[in-house]
Amino acid sequence: MATAGAAPKMSHPSPLPRAIEPAAYNVAVILAGDVGGTKTILALFASSNGKLRKVRERSFSSRGSPSLEAIVEEFLSEGGGRVRRAAVGVAGPVVAGRSQVVNLRWPVDEQELARALGTPHVCVLNDVEATAWGIPALSPRQLLNLTPGVRGRPGNAALIAAGTGLGMSILFWRGGELDPSASEGGHQDFAPRDDVEIDLLRFLRERHGRVSVERVVAGPGFSALYEFLLATGRGSESAEMSRRLASGDANAAVSEAGVRGEDPVAERAVEMFVSSYGAAAGDLALVARAVAGVYVGGGIAPKILPKLRSGEFVRSFRAKGRLSPLVERIPVKVILEPRTALLGAAVRAARLPASRARGPKPRSKR
Repeated sequence: MATAGAAPKMSHPSPLPRAIEPAAYNVAVILAGDVGGTKTILALFASSNGKLRKVRERSFSSRGSPSLEAIVEEFLSEGGGRVRRAAVGVAGPVVAGRSQVVNLRWPVDEQELARALGTPHVCVLNDVEATAWGIPALSPRQLLNLTPGVRGRPGNAALIAAGTGLGMSILFWRGGELDPSASEGGHQDFAPRDDVEIDLLRFLRERHGRVSVERVVAGPGFSALYEFLLATGRGSESAEMSRRLASGDANAAVSEAGVRGEDPVAERAVEMFVSSYGAAAGDLALVARAVAGVYVGGGIAPKILPKLRSGEFVRSFRAKGRLSPLVERIPVKVILEPRTALLGAAVRAARLPASRARGPKPRSKR
């Protein structure tokens, strides 16, 4: 098993068949994508001796494009050769190879992408699952170890990723390898742990009815926690914070002021966020029995690293009553690499079986 500070030991993707190796065609053969409501990132990868090498990458405006296929066509028109395999991570649930991205008018469809590329070797997966596929390709310097000295053991791992929403993935230990699976665990019920959080639950119930973990542990959670503290008399708003909140993104204003210690209410809101994040990660560790490790991904973690390293995240992660001794032996690492989902999509594409034939047969090109 990997030493502390490194990713769990997972095998690299198997080499592609010799007939389509880049050395033979002198082209990249794998297309990887990361599709979000605001932007879509595409990259071409070459495979050599079971390892991936990124050849080219470009970012596109998602809302400014009529479809993913149109983006792919523009990207490939810039050169790179024929794509043999492809995988795309999508910010949304994927059912039967199809996903409708929130805030986009067009879907991501495995069959349509297969037609556009002229290959049946195409996979559409959730972006958090794509991130999970990228974990074995990360180096120790692309991870921040929150639990130095704790060594993972052979078994399942897990990924939790807070951003605009809260994503989760379980990496199942199968045949000596970790096999990621998508999850909608971020939508499970929020479970308060003390009287303050019971009050928080009541506060959020008045707004939303049902309260999921994502209402607290995701981008909008920062402003929700800040407003809760003010509404329940646990602080007062300063003139400076009032100005910040009125001039831009409230969630960013609260998180930035809180991490820097520039406002006591904002700082308390960020501390509550971190504590809830750690508790949710610990719950996931129990559900998955993630003895190999829990990884913290998403866009928020790198922005609040000082608070994640303060110790509260790990304390909440380990506070599991009778199961605390089990969780205390699980390493926790923060993913620092922002392109992990894109890399993971490439890994997933490289591991598609040669016999895979989901989707229609490609149209003949004359």
